[in-house]
Amino acid sequence: MQAAAIRERSLTQASWFNATFAKFATMTAHFAGSPATFLVSLLVVVGWAASGPFFGYSETWQLVINTGTTIVTFLMVFVIQNTQNRDGAAVQTKLDELIRSSAAEDEFMGIERLTDAELEELHAHCESAAQRSHSALERTRAEREARRGRS
Repeated sequence: MQAAAIRERSLTQASWFNATFAKFATMTAHFAGSPATFLVSLLVVVGWAASGPFFGYSETWQLVINTGTTIVTFLMVFVIQNTQNRDGAAVQTKLDELIRSSAAEDEFMGIERLTDAELEELHAHCESAAQRSHSALERTRAEREARRGRS
């Protein structure tokens, strides 16, 4: 099935809220990660700090920044997590498709669902295979060099 057809069917089946939140989360994450947003945030903090003497460093003055940053942080956790979940799922799907369409081992498809212990075991197996391949490559290079030396 083509990606466009899947996306179209998915959008018609998904609730309006989910689709809207996904768009909102993506736009917010991109906006939050921009240099302009950092600069504005920095200016807000500097402005708040500079206003301290005017407000006598009161509890209300402190509460303004504490409340504001707490609310923004709380909401951003969910926005960023949503974006990361979708990005991660997209990357895994792309990797699975590359594995499926190549000579790679199909057993690697879906390994993100393994336990930590299973992933460590698979990683150790891959490291061992890589070491064997590296050793074989080194032997081949040494043999070629030896043949060149005899010629």
